[in-house]
Amino acid sequence: MGLLAFADFVAGGALRGYARTNWRYALFFLYPYLLLLMMVLASCYAGEFAARTSGSIAIGIAAGVLALIAFYLGPGRWTYLQIAFDDWIFSRSYIRHNDPELERRLDAAADEIISAARARSVDEILLLGHSLGAVLAVDVLDRALRREHDLGSRGPRLALVTVGSSILKIGLHSAAGRLRDALARVSRSPGVCWVDYQALMDVMNFYKTDPIRECGLEPTGRPIIRRVRISHMLEPKSYRRVRRNLYRLHCQFVSGNERRAIYDYFMLVCGPLPAEQQARLREGAALADR
Repeated sequence: MGLLAFADFVAGGALRGYARTNWRYALFFLYPYLLLLMMVLASCYAGEFAARTSGSIAIGIAAGVLALIAFYLGPGRWTYLQIAFDDWIFSRSYIRHNDPELERRLDAAADEIISAARARSVDEILLLGHSLGAVLAVDVLDRALRREHDLGSRGPRLALVTVGSSILKIGLHSAAGRLRDALARVSRSPGVCWVDYQALMDVMNFYKTDPIRECGLEPTGRPIIRRVRISHMLEPKSYRRVRRNLYRLHCQFVSGNERRAIYDYFMLVCGPLPAEQQARLREGAALADR
């Protein structure tokens, strides 16, 4: 399934789009497949070596298979290979609409947004989508807006915050027309404040890009794009410890800060300031009380 996903994203023009918009994301896409290729080649060498030394082709085949399994379960786990494959398999399934259970859950989440807006018991409804969750957040919000066009214009404020976003991961695929339509509707909705936080050191997001423009849609001034530095969220000692762990850096968008910074996950989801106010402050919520 992982190899099928690879072929689908290449044939669908996504890899070409990654190379055009963010070469580092193109390398991130290629990473699990290049790593798997290296494991296969190493396993073939191990099998050939075992066959030569034992004089048995059967032993060589068995040694090669066992070596591949060992590589996949050992180094593959340390390098997040299984997670990467699952991620691309899920992404292909989302584009091809092959998961009825996911569709049911997205509809249910949209219903919850509508119910919360009608109850008017809160000041703000905040959807925060991280990584591929940013795609699902846009999808859910679009479903809610198609049922209640004035969401956010009446009742509680409605904010969409996308962080470490993988929107272009899906949006640049030629078959992702449904997502591009959703992006266009969400970005045009007058009642929605959409903020997109991007970080250079996070290779799993699209730094310095406008997802609306890159998807070939008419720019609307949304999302508000804020560029942040992960190194400013952590103490220097902590940052030095994790800076080579790309997955850990990616997850800082949904982890607690050690220092006040422009972006603060818990200030957004638990703090007293609305998301739009935090987004428009030069230093975010970091200096809001000074």
